Amino acid sequence: MALTDSILLLRALGLGDLLTIVPALRGLRAAHPNDHVVLAAPEALRDVVDLIDAVDELLPTAGLGALRWHGAPPKLAVNLHGAGPESIRDLLAARPATLLTHRHPDFPELPGPEWCDDMHEVDRWCRLLEYGGIDADPTALLLPAPPEPPPESNVVVIHPGAAYPARRWPSERFARVARELAANGHRVVITGTHDEIRLANAVAEKAGLSPTAVYAGRTDLAELAALVAAAALVVCGDTGVGHLATAFGTPSVLLFGPTPPHRWGPPADAKHHVTLWAGHVGDPHTDHADPGLLMVRPEQVLTAAARLLGEKVRHG
Repeated sequence: MALTDSILLLRALGLGDLLTIVPALRGLRAAHPNDHVVLAAPEALRDVVDLIDAVDELLPTAGLGALRWHGAPPKLAVNLHGAGPESIRDLLAARPATLLTHRHPDFPELPGPEWCDDMHEVDRWCRLLEYGGIDADPTALLLPAPPEPPPESNVVVIHPGAAYPARRWPSERFARVARELAANGHRVVITGTHDEIRLANAVAEKAGLSPTAVYAGRTDLAELAALVAAAALVVCGDTGVGHLATAFGTPSVLLFGPTPPHRWGPPADAKHHVTLWAGHVGDPHTDHADPGLLMVRPEQVLTAAARLLGEKVRHG
């Protein structure tokens, strides 16, 4: 295959960011079935990228300014990263024949749709493709389960961490949920990154769970994805793990704040995903829990969890 048949896509962000562009990736694949689709994204996401049927190659790219394209210019580059200007500059350096991106005042010669803040992230990228004459189905979010066997099956996964403190529900509330679900006979496990081991251990200890219930720091992305895919339920905040639950069709209770679920949540008509949001919009990058997130009570989470698990509501 000639290198001129390549399509370069940029999304050098996190796990949740990757999973929101799956419908756009599939739209591009359908429109260009014979071209070599290259996704510039972090190497750490490879195990999930490999599950996406619309990507031929991962080009490891840690972030803005890190894109290194070698060879002939791609026939098309698509900016799935952001509004620019840095992402636009990175893609222009690859000298694509055509660049599809949102409009930015630093590049008045480039056409594109205006950036809209109040839009669901999935719809944003499907809309960009539609501007370029490419159809994309925003509901095409599901991925196949990972080929790796899960560490455990049919468990309740509680993921208390989040990238920013603004999106972290208090650990004692997660512990209350974990304790009551365990008392109802469920195997509850706590997940997290290596940096979240202390948080996960604190939740497990407060909930009275065995240390074997803590998977934080013990799973790579493939194992975490397999665990979520085989779980009975996921309980977490506005995180990549929540997007994994959406991608695998795993029932989930998702705690939102300060960002509303109509911008980053699962499809609104997905009955096996429950989003809890107090209606408060705030700064997602602050160093303290968002006031709206704190309005979400453990009783609400337990009620939603019981419904998804097909049980009667019982609060201790």
